[in-house]
Amino acid sequence: MGAASSRLEKALGEQFPEGERYFGLENFGNTCYCNSVLQISNQKKKTGVIAPKRFIQRLKKQNEIFRSYMHQDAHEFLNFLLNELVDILEKEHNAARESLQNISLQKNSNGPINGQANGSHKELPATWVHKCFQGILTNETRCLRCETVTDRDETFFDLSLDIEQNSSITSCLKNFSSTETLNAEDKFFCDKCCSLQEAQKRMKIKKPPNILVIHLKRFKYIEQLQRYKKLSYRVVFPLELKLLNTVDNSDLEYSLFAVVVHVGSGPNHGHYISLVKSHNHWLFFDDENVEMTDESMVQAFFGSPQEFSGNTDNGYILFYGSLAEKS
Repeated sequence: MGAASSRLEKALGEQFPEGERYFGLENFGNTCYCNSVLQISNQKKKTGVIAPKRFIQRLKKQNEIFRSYMHQDAHEFLNFLLNELVDILEKEHNAARESLQNISLQKNSNGPINGQANGSHKELPATWVHKCFQGILTNETRCLRCETVTDRDETFFDLSLDIEQNSSITSCLKNFSSTETLNAEDKFFCDKCCSLQEAQKRMKIKKPPNILVIHLKRFKYIEQLQRYKKLSYRVVFPLELKLLNTVDNSDLEYSLFAVVVHVGSGPNHGHYISLVKSHNHWLFFDDENVEMTDESMVQAFFGSPQEFSGNTDNGYILFYGSLAEKS
């Protein structure tokens, strides 16, 4: 990337953000799923190429899914990465806490420390992964006989949305929170009625995350074909997004800052690239190559309005940052 990196530095010139590093990542044989998600910015030079060999080796050691040289899924990698980071951070916190407790025990052997009951455990503090990516969904189920509403909360790091042809992220989010009727074999067991009853359920966002990650479900299993097919549907994702399907009906605003793009006609082959916004500049990442690009380039990855088209470069994972967090 020597020539490419120097072109990027020349293009930015005096506008090159202080302290920022824009590095391409070497591909070790179908590792673009990983490169498209990662960003590394701890080098002395401003631009260049990094070979994340040790990272890839550890990734393959930790999870057998990524051990082959077959085409992998960037969304699966993102989920594994975030959950693995949480495990590592929580283990480090536990180790540090146990070390402090051992030191305190040596100094004071009379009874529990800080009034904490023997055998009790404090809840682990939220890691930076939780603070950035975690939101809370609430599943509301209303019994149609007694009108009792049952709420069940669950946490999430990303939202996986079903997509339709010539749609938008807003419409996909509305469908995600649309009301579904449970009847026939799918009846809901109502605790108040003590029996199976027809019910209505819907999913809404109770606590929006600071970084909203949206995964577009572009790979669908087709029963007639007995295999997965890629949906290159045109799904418009705006630069500014209003999140409407929240419990308190507040219009939360988000700004798009990164897109992972799947290039290819199927789930078992292809390539991943990414677009990232940094200091009001949009950058195009393709393994070792990093280039400046225009904001309008984002529109090129909405998808195709026709069923059969040669355009297979489609937005797959979207990263939105909360504007409330910046204010």
